[in-house]
Amino acid sequence: IHCLFVFSRLIFGTLYPAYYSYKAVKSKDIKEYVKWMMYWIIFALFTTAETFTDIFLCWFPFYYELKIAFVAWLLSPYTKGSSLLYRKFVHPTLSSKEKEIDDCLIQAKDRSYDALVHFGKRGLNVAATAAVMAASKGQGALSERLRSFSMQDLSTIRGDSSSTVPPSVTVRTSSKQSQPKPSRSASEGTGSSGKC
Repeated sequence: IHCLFVFSRLIFGTLYPAYYSYKAVKSKDIKEYVKWMMYWIIFALFTTAETFTDIFLCWFPFYYELKIAFVAWLLSPYTKGSSLLYRKFVHPTLSSKEKEIDDCLIQAKDRSYDALVHFGKRGLNVAATAAVMAASKGQGALSERLRSFSMQDLSTIRGDSSSTVPPSVTVRTSSKQSQPKPSRSASEGTGSSGKC
């Protein structure tokens, strides 16, 4: 039944009034325009109240059926439910509390702007710090990687470009005592120059 209510509310509570609101705006009929504006105000209040009543009253028998009937009552041109609720309750309440509501909205807007600026600055600081740390770590890793590539490339180039063995390797190989083995790149260089 909940799905039926959601579907009927979507069709009759939202799409149908939206289409007639469009027609009222298009025709510039003030009477129709005011009628649909009152409906949307009541529907917004109903949707807000419904968020809370769904939590506490969903177990109530025929709860969803009553909500469907309420939306139909709001829309009906015979009952004029939205106009009745607006004129009897909403308009007098909003008129008497308008100044306080406007002040609260201005304060909330200022606070939200200040909070947005504050959190925006904090977010930018965190992002900048993370970027600097990543760049410094990345730069160190990048320079080490480039250094290792350049050492390998230099030894390979020296081994390929000259047919003789580099002097440091020749000295090591001339004495047969316990000496450290030449590096892999140097041994590859001598192996390739010996084959040529």
